Amino acid sequence: MKLHLPTVVVGLLLVALWPVLVHDVFLQRVGALVLLAAISASAWNLVGGYAGQVSVGHVAYFGVGAYASLVVYTHLGWPPLAGAPVGVAVSLALAALIGTPTFRLRGHYFSMATIAAAELIRILCSNWDLVGAAVGLMGPPVPRTMWDFSFISPVPYHYLFLAVLAVLLGVTWQMQRSRMGFYLAAIRGGDRAARSLGVPVLRYKLYALLLSAGFTSLAGTLYATMVGFIDPDSGLGILLSVKMVIVAALGGAGTLFGPLVGAVILVPLEEATNAVFGGGGTGITFIIYGAIIMLIARFRPGGVAEIWRGVAAWRARHAA
Repeated sequence: MKLHLPTVVVGLLLVALWPVLVHDVFLQRVGALVLLAAISASAWNLVGGYAGQVSVGHVAYFGVGAYASLVVYTHLGWPPLAGAPVGVAVSLALAALIGTPTFRLRGHYFSMATIAAAELIRILCSNWDLVGAAVGLMGPPVPRTMWDFSFISPVPYHYLFLAVLAVLLGVTWQMQRSRMGFYLAAIRGGDRAARSLGVPVLRYKLYALLLSAGFTSLAGTLYATMVGFIDPDSGLGILLSVKMVIVAALGGAGTLFGPLVGAVILVPLEEATNAVFGGGGTGITFIIYGAIIMLIARFRPGGVAEIWRGVAAWRARHAA
């Protein structure tokens, strides 16, 4: 901790003061998007990193949160952020419904089942008039009150996302030091070994999924509040799930700050390709995602965190 503390402090200060250090609106927006990606990836990290259950269908909870915020605005006239509790409640019920049967599967079978569940929800929303079907839903065109959280500047979103990320990291830090954290570490090592130690495997997998789904739903609500529009592709596209996995794995899945580091690397790279290539940037994004997956799987499964540990060990050996 003494070796890493200065780097951690400087990095967190840079993230917190980013809107003050840069005055370009595009760069400020990129900073807000980095924090939003870090929230969704950190939420995925609770079940995918700490418990070792690689869910590729987490976009279902993200989409539920996004849709809930604009449904309460469209049909009830409430501020979009008021849909956050609704989205979290629906996501928890959905996580219990999906997790109870799928956690009996292992490895890629579990991942495939989560993809199938997310795709079913996307098809349902594409044909359900209550949520706008294939057209989608729009948020407030102009801010009615301050509670609409409809800002022209990305700076207020930056600090709103930063506050949510701080809470999520605090919950994660407390969890990994608790009994639940030790149980999840045992589960990540292997279900059979964990059961032999008396760990209630299915129960704690479900606990991790519920906690992860709640924060992922909140990330979806924040996204819809900032963007002001949601449709099946932008809120339930499978690429969003893949992005959560890659961001967490790039920084270091199963570590506290790994998703934030991955977001700091990947999001500016993605935004740069979109800015340079315009509409063709999406295709470049697919190529980048695929290349990152191959490089991580082949050379550094632990991501940047593994590289950092290797550098720290090398410095310690040479210092000795």
